[in-house]
Amino acid sequence: MPKIEMYSSTFCPYCIRAKMLFKKKNLEFVEYNIESDPERRAEMMQRGNGARTVPQIFINDRHVGGCDELYDLERRKELSVWLKNSQTT
Repeated sequence: MPKIEMYSSTFCPYCIRAKMLFKKKNLEFVEYNIESDPERRAEMMQRGNGARTVPQIFINDRHVGGCDELYDLERRKELSVWLKNSQTT
């Protein structure tokens, strides 16, 4: 199973949309709330090459980006490829 991590905040509509896609695809993910754990913000920015907005999503430590990038991968049928390839790594 791929390791999916998402940095989020409580009332972020983009975070909610990303979580909805993961749940629709029956994917487990780890969520780091940068409001309740502020140290995670610096970690997110370092891992995401300075990205300051949430969500920031990672699949097996590979940076996807935010919600728009996640849905772009899904539209192009590349998200399934990322997830399938991650099962062999």
